[in-house]
Amino acid sequence: FCVQIFSRVYFYFYTLITTTKRCAFVEYRDRDVDMAPQALRFLPAQEPGQQLRPCDAHTPMSLFKRFFSETAVSTLCRNTNAQAARVRAKEHKYKWTDVSISELYCYFGLLFYMAMLKLRSIRDYWRQDNLFSVSFPATIMSRDRYRTISWNLHMSHPDADQDNDRKRGTAEHDRLFRVRPLMDTIRHACKAIYHPRKNLAVDERMVACKAHTGMTQYMKAKPTRWGFKLFVLADSSNGYTVDFAVYTGKNNFPTGHGLSYDAVTSLLDRTVLGSGYHVYMDNFYTSPKLLSDLFALKFGACGTYRDNRKDYKHLVFVKWMDTQEVSVCSTIHAAYTGDTVQRRVKTQNGWRTKSFPCPAPVTAYNQHMGGVDLSDQLLQYYSTQHKTMKWYRKLFLHFLDIAATNAFIVHKELYGTMNHKEFMEELIAELCGVSQKIPPKWTSVDHVPVPGA
Repeated sequence: FCVQIFSRVYFYFYTLITTTKRCAFVEYRDRDVDMAPQALRFLPAQEPGQQLRPCDAHTPMSLFKRFFSETAVSTLCRNTNAQAARVRAKEHKYKWTDVSISELYCYFGLLFYMAMLKLRSIRDYWRQDNLFSVSFPATIMSRDRYRTISWNLHMSHPDADQDNDRKRGTAEHDRLFRVRPLMDTIRHACKAIYHPRKNLAVDERMVACKAHTGMTQYMKAKPTRWGFKLFVLADSSNGYTVDFAVYTGKNNFPTGHGLSYDAVTSLLDRTVLGSGYHVYMDNFYTSPKLLSDLFALKFGACGTYRDNRKDYKHLVFVKWMDTQEVSVCSTIHAAYTGDTVQRRVKTQNGWRTKSFPCPAPVTAYNQHMGGVDLSDQLLQYYSTQHKTMKWYRKLFLHFLDIAATNAFIVHKELYGTMNHKEFMEELIAELCGVSQKIPPKWTSVDHVPVPGA
């Protein structure tokens, strides 16, 4: 395990040299004492945590409606009905009844139901002639009604879509126009309902999609390799999605400082968040300029980096050899504060556990960088994602997942009485307007009890 430090101030540090034959502990010294960068005072714009009135009763559905409000769903209904009218004008035999707000909430409930109870195809949820048939979806709406709503679901007005399509190839064209109305609503709700705690994480998230849109990306290191790439800001303490931005191309962030720089700065709005936050990121984003500029904006930052970059004011550079080399840059921490890690080492008498010094930036990075990964994990438990012909429907389903997951996190903050599965079950029941305790279809037996059996 090797620790190597590059900083504006120098200090004592240690190197453990290990080979198959020997283990040596070497101490290095330099002139000055290790000092942490100037501490930033934590001044959030609002009290961290949920921003709801504690005297109100908040059910899973009422929290979900904070993201998918009746106003937002009314817009979805209006645009969906307009799209169906266009299709009906072309195909006179096409049957359609305008969808209502309550019916669309039931539709959402079925999507979450299918997320919890996985079957091989959508039509299997309405099949009654096989061994694994389920009865619940048919009690909410017919299969044909579910499919026609899915086909016509629109987040923007079809006429406005055509106007935007005419601008293709110009600077005025918006690639995300079809999802923009709902996306902006969800982003605003994420920031209004919950204010994050001090430690934040920035990372990419992939939404699976192989449609040829010009926006889909390939990321070899991600579990989902093909899809839409989102830059996500998450609360490291619980995985709450604070904000996100969908990547549409290099021209999406045109400030001239590079994609990674612009992605981070676009998510960190000081007027919304406040100041003094600690932001953790990986080596795709970390650069001395970004960390220095964030420090000037009263944001501390810490992240892994790729090169040995030195001689930047307020920055501490740490290189530490664990199972592989780890390089971290920070405007928050001193290089070493006494942290240790446990590792198994081989000695002449066999393997034993030993403590080794670990740089403070590495310890903090490992502790707080997982905010987006935790968020992704919660999203995947009951994700509504499934195969669909329309690329914008993929993002719509992801917005549903964000709303349900963030609603669960807020509910847990408020009450802590439900686990994730119980929350989703209650949400489905409320959206569909049914009770969770559905009585069995048959209440009598068709045989005569045998005495003494």
